[in-house]
Amino acid sequence: MLSPQGDAVDAINPSMELTEADRIDRLRLIRSDNVGPRTFRSLVDHFGTARAALERLPDLARRGGAARSGRICSVDEAKAELAASRRFGIAWLAPGEDGYPARLAMIDDAPPLLAVRGDNATLMRPMIAIVGSRNASGAGLKFAGLLARELGEAGFLIISGLARGVDQAAHRTSVESGTVAVLAGGHDCIYPPEHGDLLAAILNHAGAAISEMPLGHEPRARDFPRRNRLISGAALGVVVVEAAHRSGSLITARMAAEQGREVFAVPGSPLDPRAAGTNDLIKQGATLVTEASDIINAVAPIMERPLMHPMSEPDSEPFENDPQGHDRDQITGLLGPAPISIDDLVRMSGASPAIVRTVLLELELAGKLERHGGGLVSLI
Repeated sequence: MLSPQGDAVDAINPSMELTEADRIDRLRLIRSDNVGPRTFRSLVDHFGTARAALERLPDLARRGGAARSGRICSVDEAKAELAASRRFGIAWLAPGEDGYPARLAMIDDAPPLLAVRGDNATLMRPMIAIVGSRNASGAGLKFAGLLARELGEAGFLIISGLARGVDQAAHRTSVESGTVAVLAGGHDCIYPPEHGDLLAAILNHAGAAISEMPLGHEPRARDFPRRNRLISGAALGVVVVEAAHRSGSLITARMAAEQGREVFAVPGSPLDPRAAGTNDLIKQGATLVTEASDIINAVAPIMERPLMHPMSEPDSEPFENDPQGHDRDQITGLLGPAPISIDDLVRMSGASPAIVRTVLLELELAGKLERHGGGLVSLI
């Protein structure tokens, strides 16, 4: 059976290390109103540093039509959050720093700072995600555990969402070999609460937990899809063991496909609704899995490809310093509640990609734009 050689790592080289001032600036920017991971990256790519971007936020929001500038996280607030996190044993890491999962750093909406608790070195190992139904069958739980154990023995780190059902079965079986829990809330807001003991076991056995949320953040429904993109983004591939139609695990599988990750599915009985989603994934081209070697053989060629440092690939499209009013009006007029692709906006408006991207950034910072997967945007 193919497996990672020795203490294999899934690392980006060379590594970087932020100064404390840079870390504070990055935390301030991502904690400011209407700044998400994609917007953060666009701002830093364009203005050069988080500090320079912070200085431009009020003007950009005003140009987007905001009556007043959104809240900008203060230096004192950022310092207080970092201090509280350190007391809790949390390190806030940027893409490219040791301990930030290499493949996660490559996705478009990678967290600009990731809250890591546990063994940083563990997070540099190649990962396989195992997800599935919270209301899993006994057979599904058993098979999830079997896959996790065999993949762990082959040298892979298991990553999942600490949820009930398949997630917890995968975590519990791989505690000894290494597993990572991805949290939807802050590190002090474990969901479900009864998995506190499981998280403690993970951390006590050289595992890790990661989150992009601040301490005290209770997970809400919309936080779980955000968490799911971290699960798929950090992994070589995602294995779905059981999933009904409209399952959150299918969202993870879709995100994995969008991120260029391998998607695996375990077949199930057509009579069991918990297998309807996984059977559909197989119809759509997911790799059918009946044993761990199906996964290992599929990801082996991927592991041989070098990873590029994410910070060496800035946004290839520039921004326009100050779009003309007629360009701004035309682009805004094409937007509505229905998502539209940025490419279509460029074509229909006749404006340059730089102008379209700038107007969209202004609208987003004004709290008027929502970004969807696949390069789609809409007005809020």
